Amino acid sequence: MDKLSTERRSANMRQIKSKDTAPELLLRQSLHRSGYRFRLHRKDLSGKPDLVFPSRRKVIFVHGCFWHQHPGCREGRVPGSRRDYWEPKLLRNQQRDSAAQTALGERGWNELTVWECELGKDIRSTVERVVEFLASPHS
Repeated sequence: MDKLSTERRSANMRQIKSKDTAPELLLRQSLHRSGYRFRLHRKDLSGKPDLVFPSRRKVIFVHGCFWHQHPGCREGRVPGSRRDYWEPKLLRNQQRDSAAQTALGERGWNELTVWECELGKDIRSTVERVVEFLASPHS
């Protein structure tokens, strides 16, 4: 595998979006087709959830496997180079995710995380899982 120059890698990283990602759009389209309506990225909620269902008090995060370190996923691993940079950065992401989930729970919101790889492998079963989450009574 060819090594990327520092400039090229930096340009690649700048292109990565934090919202309206392909996995997020895929889930949004599927849920919208199923009749669900939602709000996007509410800034007043911890973690700015990707999908917010206010009347149900439920939120969904669509996480990238790499950025949020999906346990057991091939994509959720720390790069071999510059580990001193990547490990703390990715750990901060996980800590921020955990803090957001806790804060949402304390405010009476239920949270579901959908991983990027789940949408790539089997969108149908992932959407079914989300629909079950949305249909379940608020706890």
